[in-house]
Amino acid sequence: MSQLENLKRHNAQYVEAFNAGDFEAMDAFYTDDAVAVWEPGVPLTGQARRDAQREFLARNPKISTNTRDAFVSDDTALLIVDWVIETVDEAGLPERLTGIGVDVLRLGTDGVWRYAVDDPYGQQP
Repeated sequence: MSQLENLKRHNAQYVEAFNAGDFEAMDAFYTDDAVAVWEPGVPLTGQARRDAQREFLARNPKISTNTRDAFVSDDTALLIVDWVIETVDEAGLPERLTGIGVDVLRLGTDGVWRYAVDDPYGQQP
């Protein structure tokens, strides 16, 4: 399987874990030192990233994605991804979030791609 095919499979597995609300599976998609920017201008790492992810998944969000571009250089990849999330806001009202993510992934020695930088708002439409 080519690295690009592997990345497409990775994205499909990520969407599946996200839509299942499976925090443990989702967390496995990130490097230990990953940076997530789920709110523009607010990077999170370590336990803060994990806590925010767990809290967001508790709202039972559903995501759909479309990979615009994928670039691979050895053990590093850049993904540009259109995404839509249907969820509820903090008051429990329906909320639709959209963006164009710019993500950097690293290939682990186990052959698994993991997010080093997850920036869903990396490219504003």
